[in-house]
Amino acid sequence: MRLRKKKGVEELLTEFPNVITNANEYLGRWKELFLNDNPLHLEIGMGRGGFLAALSKKNPSINYIGMERVATLVYDAVIKLGDYNPEHLKFIWNNAHNIEEIFAASEIDRIYLNFSDPWPKARHAKKRLTHRGFLEKYELILKPQGELHFKTDNEGLFLFSIEELKEKNWTLKNISYDLHKENMEDNVLTEYEKRFIAQGKKIFRLEAISPKQ
Repeated sequence: MRLRKKKGVEELLTEFPNVITNANEYLGRWKELFLNDNPLHLEIGMGRGGFLAALSKKNPSINYIGMERVATLVYDAVIKLGDYNPEHLKFIWNNAHNIEEIFAASEIDRIYLNFSDPWPKARHAKKRLTHRGFLEKYELILKPQGELHFKTDNEGLFLFSIEELKEKNWTLKNISYDLHKENMEDNVLTEYEKRFIAQGKKIFRLEAISPKQ
């Protein structure tokens, strides 16, 4: 479904203190923005931000950044926060292709990929956020032994991701082919995840440790 563009949404984003519109200027300096040395977790493709909002409430000692390429979704994420405006949660309107221009080497502790576009056609494989080209970018910005947490409802994308991660020497752990059947207690639901559960779909999940030493 095509998202309806809100009039002036890009300009509106500049009015919110938790939306960072000059993200490139913080390359290597994100701890200065948060004013602490807490771990930095990044969600790429955050959608409307429900996942990170929930995590930030559970973990006030972790700094969270949500990256989303669609300005309308970033706007919706901010509006959904309402009166909740934590200092340890920031949003970025940007594209994952530009990630090396926003985060320096070894600056991130953990990356989340939740229900990314599967790009099912083979000729679009390089656009998948778990393609080896992106994995190389993640390895660069993650700290040594930093983690990637990945969830999807698309089995084809999940199997593709496992092979890509193995090819790039990431260490896999906590692989689940039916997450909610296993009743993972600390799992935080995304907006898409709630919808897929209601439809009876399986949720696939894994964690991967960066090969960087």
